[in-house]
Amino acid sequence: MKRIIFSLIGTFLALGAMSQPTFVSTTPANKNAVLEEYTGIRCQYCPDGHKRANAFAAANPGRVVLINIHQGSYANATPNYRTVWGDALAAQIGLQGYPTGTINRRVFTGTTTALDRGSWATDGAIVMNESSFVNVASRATIDTVTRIITVDVEVYYTGAADSKINMLNVALLQD
Repeated sequence: MKRIIFSLIGTFLALGAMSQPTFVSTTPANKNAVLEEYTGIRCQYCPDGHKRANAFAAANPGRVVLINIHQGSYANATPNYRTVWGDALAAQIGLQGYPTGTINRRVFTGTTTALDRGSWATDGAIVMNESSFVNVASRATIDTVTRIITVDVEVYYTGAADSKINMLNVALLQD
């Protein structure tokens, strides 16, 4: 009987140890901002959008992720920077012109997530002042021989989630 109890205790301790985070922080933190900027080539106001996005990121080191999505008529040039998912993403946010962005795919006013470049820093600051109920961290390794990237993503809930269903998008950015 003692052997069974010790075996069960050992099993529960081992399971508990496996569920502990290895690289994600367990300390509650505020949200970060993800700015998805819709842009293209020969777009008259896009350089100003890039300047504003970069200034927003520089003013908040490590707190802002910039994703440029080349989509639409301004991206259909040489070289062609269009992506297979760009049109669907643009339709999802309610894109009306370039550059347009979205912060954390959130509706701030109206019914769409689309924001003009003058709103990015202000609306991004709103997001970054909110506490997050989950911490997310990732790390990647690349096997240069097989050309395979392996991405490990870890989450740690520091509070109650807004919904019973939580989803995660992982994006690989190229510079």
